[in-house]
Amino acid sequence: QVQLLESGGGLVQAGDSLRLSCSASGRSFNTYTLAWFRQAPGKEREFIAAIAWLRRATYYADSVNGRFTISRDNVKNTVYLQMNSLKPEDTAVYYCAAGRLYSSTPDGYDYWGQGTQVTVSS
Repeated sequence: QVQLLESGGGLVQAGDSLRLSCSASGRSFNTYTLAWFRQAPGKEREFIAAIAWLRRATYYADSVNGRFTISRDNVKNTVYLQMNSLKPEDTAVYYCAAGRLYSSTPDGYDYWGQGTQVTVSS
């Protein structure tokens, strides 16, 4: 049984910061690419950020580049998403994902969490 569990979502005001965490259990993800996606009502699941195993390369969507930072702790088997300068358009359910190779599309990932709600008010 492989599980990814997100935490840290909530209701904040525009301009605030929030840090999401995703803990993995059931197997080792040390060599996997870890990523964050989000999905708002009526919209497709959107790539946000990813961090690879080799050289810890990071990738960001243009919409969050400069505001969000992805990091990972391989000892704790956890990936984080630090979100600063939040905007109302950041409101969505945020999902973490794990895959063997980097991808910016959801079908590139094998394992998914259930999501955590982030709501940003103006």
